[in-house]
Amino acid sequence: MHENENVETNRPLNSGQGAAPAAAAERPDAAPSTATPGPVAQAERIRSLDVLRGFALLGILIMNIQVFAMIFAAYFNPHAYGDLTGPNYAVWWLSHVLADRKLMTIFSMLFGAGIVLMTSRREDAVGRCAGLHYRRMAVLLALGLCHAYLLWDGDILVTYAICGMVVYPFRRRRPRTLIVIGLILIAFASGISFLSQWGMQYWPQSEVRGLSDELWQPPPEKVQETLALYRGTWAAQLPARVSSAFFFQTFVLLIENLWRVSGLMLAGMALFKLGVFSATRTTRTYVSMVVAGVLIGVPLIVAGVVYRDSVNWDIRRCFFVGGQFNYWGSLPMALAWVGLVMLVCRSAAAAAVLRPLAAVGRMAFTNYLLQSVICTTLFFGQGFGWYGHVERVGQFGVVLGVWAIQLVLSPLWLRSFRFGPAEWLWRSLTYRARQPFKR
Repeated sequence: MHENENVETNRPLNSGQGAAPAAAAERPDAAPSTATPGPVAQAERIRSLDVLRGFALLGILIMNIQVFAMIFAAYFNPHAYGDLTGPNYAVWWLSHVLADRKLMTIFSMLFGAGIVLMTSRREDAVGRCAGLHYRRMAVLLALGLCHAYLLWDGDILVTYAICGMVVYPFRRRRPRTLIVIGLILIAFASGISFLSQWGMQYWPQSEVRGLSDELWQPPPEKVQETLALYRGTWAAQLPARVSSAFFFQTFVLLIENLWRVSGLMLAGMALFKLGVFSATRTTRTYVSMVVAGVLIGVPLIVAGVVYRDSVNWDIRRCFFVGGQFNYWGSLPMALAWVGLVMLVCRSAAAAAVLRPLAAVGRMAFTNYLLQSVICTTLFFGQGFGWYGHVERVGQFGVVLGVWAIQLVLSPLWLRSFRFGPAEWLWRSLTYRARQPFKR
């Protein structure tokens, strides 16, 4: 959810059909010999990557808003809190089918692509990059920990930093190898879920009830306790936020996120090397991605909804395995979104419309944090205290408002500044030197 350092010759968004991928996209180890170490200039960016990152950044709020606005269990089990009929059900259903996991999949793949871009440029300039890369990930880890413990426990930056350290040694592998290893890692996390579901039949009833009370179907008294907590002060929320963030960064990381996110980063490295993210593959390629992704992904995800409805969202049958329909269906759906965005990027008529989206993508780290600031201010007690008061239709209205703010502010900011403030801080700490900020 942040700015990757991208390097390639500057190309327009409307690359023609059949245009060959630029050398940096096809062979990331072939950056110009005149490159110098340091953050890239605007003229060296891959604009289609910025557009795709901006698209994913805005889209991820569709899912994150549920955690900002309601009890956490409602993210996993929509029946846990609030009205789920009529328009509210439609919002949930469309969000689940079109957005849930899909945008995070794209972000993770783009992070992997960014590792190839940054490290290849550094290696070509000075012959080594391990120290810079791990320092960059360490800075991201520190910033993510601050975000998670001081602002919002739904942070993903910590996971990205850890997985970025894990996948670095694989960056030079061939695309086929990267995809195979990535799928193995993704399947490993899926296997853990199936084993956990099988073992759940042997859990003591008290443990099943405890899991349900925390993450699936909290009893009314627990719901009221949570509502009161997040409508209260920042200090009162701190112990719960620390506990939740630590659980996410340890248990959830080990049983799923480490494997899935690392696998997706490796897949992103492969797709970048193949030129998929540069909008330079053929129109037929991107159309095929869209059609295949929708035809495979949507039926699989919808089948998951039907299955969970058929078992009345029982935790013993839904918590681990029930989510596997979307776990796997999100992969082809994410590729469908990538294909669609790349097709739009190839259109000359869309260039002007895409500039604000590209600006959002260039400031993705800042905009990710800004979404947390806006939403915690709106929903938590240190701000307006809307927590638990806004149904899903209203939440989507908030999403539209945040989108409008970021699409307007991002290009305005970049008229005067080279980076977003979070990107500037990350770069300055990574390179251990104050980076130029104003234009």
